[in-house]
This record gives sequence, C-alpha cells and structure tokens, in this order.
Amino acid sequence: MPGTTPQIKCEELYKLLREGKTEEFNQRRERGESCDLSGADFRGVDLSGMNADGLDMRNCYFRMCNLRGIDFSSTQLAGASIHGAQISGVLFPAELSPDEILLSLEHGTRMRYTA
Repeated sequence: MPGTTPQIKCEELYKLLREGKTEEFNQRRERGESCDLSGADFRGVDLSGMNADGLDMRNCYFRMCNLRGIDFSSTQLAGASIHGAQISGVLFPAELSPDEILLSLEHGTRMRYTA
C-alpha cells in the first residue's frame, strides 16, 4: 500500500520527540510552530507528556511506544498502529471504537474511525 510505510522525518519538531524532548516540543508548539507528523515512525519512543492537541498523526507507527496519559481526543489517528504500546490513561478520539484500539494494540492493525 503506497504511503503507509512509517517514515523517519527530517522535521525539527519530530526529531525532538524522537530524542525524548517532549517538553521542548510542547513549548515550541505553544509558540506557534507546526510540523507534519502524519505517517511518522515513533517505534519505541517515549511520548508521555506530549501535547497532542490538534495534531495530524494519521498513519503513524507507535509500536512499543510509551503513550501513557496522552490526550489524543482531538488528534487525527486514522490509520495509526499502536501494537504493544503502553496506553494506560490515554484518551482516544471518540470516533475510535474500543475494538479498533484493542485490535491495533494486540495485533498491530491500523485503526479505522467509525461514523
């Protein structure tokens, strides 16, 4: 499937997240910086504490990530995969059914939004 392979991006804010600098990432976003995170590879990254409000994280790969406590309720996650991720305290978008989340967590399927 073209366009669904996770990517290591050159975006500066993406690099901050990969390096575990979520506080700096959050501060720079608060100052108005933006970045394209769609389709990004976050395999094994600790993203806890990240402000995901309004981000486009469609088709992201979160395998074995620490996502604990993140509020994804206003984040685009269609097509993302969370296989083996730590999701305690995560608030997912209402459009994602519990079954979609569980299938992605246990089997790595890409999450689909329900109407």
